[in-house]
Amino acid sequence: MTVHFIGAGPGAADLITLRGRDLIAASPVCLYAGSLVPKALLAHCPQGARIVNTAMLNLDEITDLIAAAHKAGEDVARLHSGDLSVWSAMGEQLRRLRALDIPYDVTPGVPSFAAAAATLGAELTLPGVVQSVVLTRVSGRASAMPETESLENFARTGAVLAIHLSVHVLEKVIAELSPHYGADCPVAVVWRASWPDERVVRATLGTLETALGTEMERTALILVGRSIGAEEFDESRLYSGDYDRRYRPVGAHPRFPETGA
Repeated sequence: MTVHFIGAGPGAADLITLRGRDLIAASPVCLYAGSLVPKALLAHCPQGARIVNTAMLNLDEITDLIAAAHKAGEDVARLHSGDLSVWSAMGEQLRRLRALDIPYDVTPGVPSFAAAAATLGAELTLPGVVQSVVLTRVSGRASAMPETESLENFARTGAVLAIHLSVHVLEKVIAELSPHYGADCPVAVVWRASWPDERVVRATLGTLETALGTEMERTALILVGRSIGAEEFDESRLYSGDYDRRYRPVGAHPRFPETGA
């Protein structure tokens, strides 16, 4: 018996890995975070599977369900939205399972920031513009942010910021970022990236409040950075004709002559 923690992706039912789909299909028990995981994914569950929406359950109740499945020798598909490495509450569940000696594995999923960038047709790391992306959020009731992880501190780096769960305090976000990025810095707000009712607002830090108009829900992602919509940037050396690399040797004395063409 194994508990399979599966990243269910950002929303579109087909943005799930083949491994994740197959694990769902092989598990007689499926626990899913119903507030964000699309119900279409449940079509992969085997006939007769026990399917439970955990949105109304607490950690103890979820652990009890898993322990019961373990006792019965039944694999569990545990679905969370996006990718499990960030803001998934997976860590506390795994700690419980380790204490109970219940085996588990983890299958990654498409994160929301990647789905939002795809919607924008944006490469977030452009040569000569920006080479780092910071995934962050503001403090909330469920989890406070460490003092050193403020938007102001991250803004000083000039990196692209993918700000989650923060559109409800948009005025605060703009106030903390504007001194470092400038009012003309490009911004995109993507609500429910990859879902059928996806919405996108493009603006600058100086015009965002007006452009956004009606308040979006917390599931909106704010992307801030100079690479968003940029056209003026250097070309990567990776595909330059004079760039000597392992699979494309260049010149009389290439770095990796033994690899051939």
